[in-house]
Amino acid sequence: MELIKLKVLDEGGTTLLTCPAARQLSLVYRAAYRPGDRISLEIGTPGQYIVVQFEDTMAPALLYVEKREINFHIPFGEQAITYSPKSFTGECHIIRARFATREEIAARRNLAFNPYDEHGDTGFYPHASANVETRGEAVFAARNAVDGLYENDAHGVWPYQSWGINRDPNAALTLDFGRPVTLDELRLTLRADFPHDSWWTQATVRFSDGSTEVLNLEKTAIPQTFAISPRTVTSLVLCELKKADDPSPFPALTQIEAWGVEAQ
Repeated sequence: MELIKLKVLDEGGTTLLTCPAARQLSLVYRAAYRPGDRISLEIGTPGQYIVVQFEDTMAPALLYVEKREINFHIPFGEQAITYSPKSFTGECHIIRARFATREEIAARRNLAFNPYDEHGDTGFYPHASANVETRGEAVFAARNAVDGLYENDAHGVWPYQSWGINRDPNAALTLDFGRPVTLDELRLTLRADFPHDSWWTQATVRFSDGSTEVLNLEKTAIPQTFAISPRTVTSLVLCELKKADDPSPFPALTQIEAWGVEAQ
């Protein structure tokens, strides 16, 4: 039987808390987090669908876990300002993980949603990355575009983080699913801190199967929805972003959604 194991570890790799492996776990950590702490999730066989909630103030997320062990690093300092001020604070934390049900796996859903995404090779998906992030700041990181927060009438710290492109016309965001999925709809929510912000009038999406979609965008704060011909892919790239003829040099993306199902 497949089981999950959860641990809280410190910067040196010392286990601070764990519990017996099970198919569904709820770990209560009664201490304040310290810089360098991380949450470790282990599974016996790579390639499992796991519903995780690494922080009890945040939404659960259905992740595809590619590796036998993954880690979520507790954010501190500049990294923490893209999370709620209530998150990761205090001296009592509930950490949850369980195997996803067949119904959850089969359901049509936003396959881009992952509020626990991080930089680098995380080993769990979906995962967002980009060739540029404004000044390398956490509030403009690619992961912000998949965290499920749609507040977009300002910019900066939580809940107004976004993917910022540092005025680079060649900016591109890659969304990796880690396995084949079948997509039929895309949704983009542009940052809309007007007049500070500009916007894109057009964007191109390049899929891993070699196909492309050109999206015509509007100046609006609401999500813009695009039905696409169903295709089975492992990743996509949002690129060729055409800025509006507008005095502001600051277009940015608040959320990208990729709706579909697991590939059959």
